[in-house]
Amino acid sequence: MTAPLFRDPVHDGATDPVLVWNRGTSEWWLIYTSRRAGAPGPGVAWVHGSDLGYATSSDGVEFTYRGTLQGLAFEPGHNTYWAPEVFWHDGRYHMYVSFIRGVPRTWTGHERTIHHCTSDDLLNWTHHGELPLSSRYCIDACVAELPGGGFRLWYKDEAADSSTWAVDSADLATWHSPRQVLSGPPHEGPNVFRFRGSWWMLTDEWCGQAVHRSDDLEGWERSGRILDVPGSRPDDARFGLHADVVVQGSGQDERAFVVYFTHPERDESGGPGTYDERSARERRSSVQIAPLDVVDGALVCDRDRDDAVLAPGP
Repeated sequence: MTAPLFRDPVHDGATDPVLVWNRGTSEWWLIYTSRRAGAPGPGVAWVHGSDLGYATSSDGVEFTYRGTLQGLAFEPGHNTYWAPEVFWHDGRYHMYVSFIRGVPRTWTGHERTIHHCTSDDLLNWTHHGELPLSSRYCIDACVAELPGGGFRLWYKDEAADSSTWAVDSADLATWHSPRQVLSGPPHEGPNVFRFRGSWWMLTDEWCGQAVHRSDDLEGWERSGRILDVPGSRPDDARFGLHADVVVQGSGQDERAFVVYFTHPERDESGGPGTYDERSARERRSSVQIAPLDVVDGALVCDRDRDDAVLAPGP
């Protein structure tokens, strides 16, 4: 497996990655927040004003930058799009994207909302509106189909101590019953998937991915952490941030891959620091991929392995 999997050749700020199989073109599409790592400007303006970039691959190994997604400009002006979640169901792609109006130069003082869009080809999107959530300071959606029917969407509510909340839907369009499902230390980027007979949730605590396990998608038990120990591959010696997971196959052939990003040249020895103090070199980010496994009931990740390759298909 190539390391890093991808770097954005325009802004060098690929973050919040999601891997999607494009059924129309038979390609892997990597869709991500395109932060503007080298952009001048005050404060954290470089973190905002981001489009959703995408890169494509026919073999799951070599990804080529293709530009930015179209049809997301449901408000005039230059706005901010973060952390796409893309979910295929019944012949259509559904995206749940975090939206911030304009290009703020500070973290506080502006709302963050999650919006629903759909597409037939992954490139051109139609906007369907904002989701009614627990506050107007919500980001980082993740969707899974429920075993008994319907769907659940998890997200981070920054107004509730940066905890994970969830809403349910019968049709991926109308959502209801927001409630907190995970508290504990502040975190973001919940990602839920089923692998080796259990449900798992990863959350980004900015020092690796906290792992949580569930039998029923209701109660969650903390089960360690992954991507918290530096790897040896190029651009992989820092914490693994905001992850997506792809599960392929079934039974004995079931495999899973975690896709995440790193800040390869950031000094993390003194804690997270502040984004507005970072140089362009420290701001830059790389997307990585690594295999997951379950050993003695625990989810584990050997981020130094390079012998595992995505298979074609969902």
